Formats: sequence, C-alpha cells, structure tokens
Amino acid sequence: MIYDNVKKICSEKKIAISEMERDLGFPRSYICKWNENEPGIRKVQKVADYLKVSIEELLSIEAG
Repeated sequence: MIYDNVKKICSEKKIAISEMERDLGFPRSYICKWNENEPGIRKVQKVADYLKVSIEELLSIEAG
C-alpha cells in the first residue's frame, strides 16, 4: 500500500523512485519493498518531505 502510493505520487510529479532513493541515501530498490516490509516512520517522513506531501497521504488507502 505505501509503495503504491509513493509510486503514484512520484509518477504525478515526474520523479523516478530510483532518483529519490539516491537523493535520500536509501539503498537501491529499498522503497519497492515497502508493501511487504513496513518502513520506519523516519524513512516515511523523509519521503513525504521529499515529495512535499503529508505522511497521511503516503499511508492513505484512498491515495492508491
């Protein structure tokens, strides 16, 4: 769910997930695993800040 929301928002903002991972210092393909393994809140906050959205938007079921 979280990954799907991140993917959708990145697509809307024309941002590659791999580029965001690199900019945030995350390992490659780290975010794509978020549907299986829930990330820590600090990582989610970093992504939310990067995308200029709220954490709630990343966690929202309706965003997907």
